Amino acid sequence: MTLDLCATLDIVEDDVAALVNAYMADPSSGHISFAEGYRIDPAAAVADHPFANTLIGQPWASPELLRAAVRAAIMLAQQERV
Repeated sequence: MTLDLCATLDIVEDDVAALVNAYMADPSSGHISFAEGYRIDPAAAVADHPFANTLIGQPWASPELLRAAVRAAIMLAQQERV
């Protein structure tokens, strides 16, 4: 999980924030490289996360709530080492 990379300091909060920002700017962007040699598909992470997937497209969901859900989905997703 991406969360494990935070625990080992392979990534920092700025890396996670950049992934969330990239998804929020373009949900269909595909794989995004981050940190030193990792990549992840935020859209797939959101699709696999029940809460985040439910919120996407809900008119009542605030931008802050959407960002938090996307962040949770990314943190719990499996990244790839490249």
